Amino acid sequence: MKVEPASVEDYLASLPDDRREAIATVRKTVLENLQPGFEECIQYGMISYAIPHSIYPAGYHCDPKQPVPFACMGNQKNYVSLHLMCLYMQSPLLDWFQAEWAKTGKKLDMGKACVRFKKADDLALGAVGELFAKVSVDDYLAIIEKSRTERR
Repeated sequence: MKVEPASVEDYLASLPDDRREAIATVRKTVLENLQPGFEECIQYGMISYAIPHSIYPAGYHCDPKQPVPFACMGNQKNYVSLHLMCLYMQSPLLDWFQAEWAKTGKKLDMGKACVRFKKADDLALGAVGELFAKVSVDDYLAIIEKSRTERR
């Protein structure tokens, strides 16, 4: 059975040096740009940035015991993943993010909302930082509520 780390510091301490350095660099960018109201925590075995129950008591629709995840970052077998859930439900924001990334000339290795990388230099950190600065808790909750309404 896999044990979930108790804190972000525990998570970082458990990583190999190269992955710790990559994740710490991205984490610094995220924390410098993260809008007020989001909370850093451990969720799904990764570092997560979420809307806490104190702001949104309903929690995550898939598991209401969990806060609403906004972004998660974790060490995988062959890469580091940066899950940007706000891009998954927002085509205009996704288009903006991809265009900003393209301006840097760096290759974007991305699924629907998961950016994969091996080292921080692989990332367009400016675009990542801008994304976290661009989306407020209220904006994200509006997306979440719209999604919940459309599913009913």
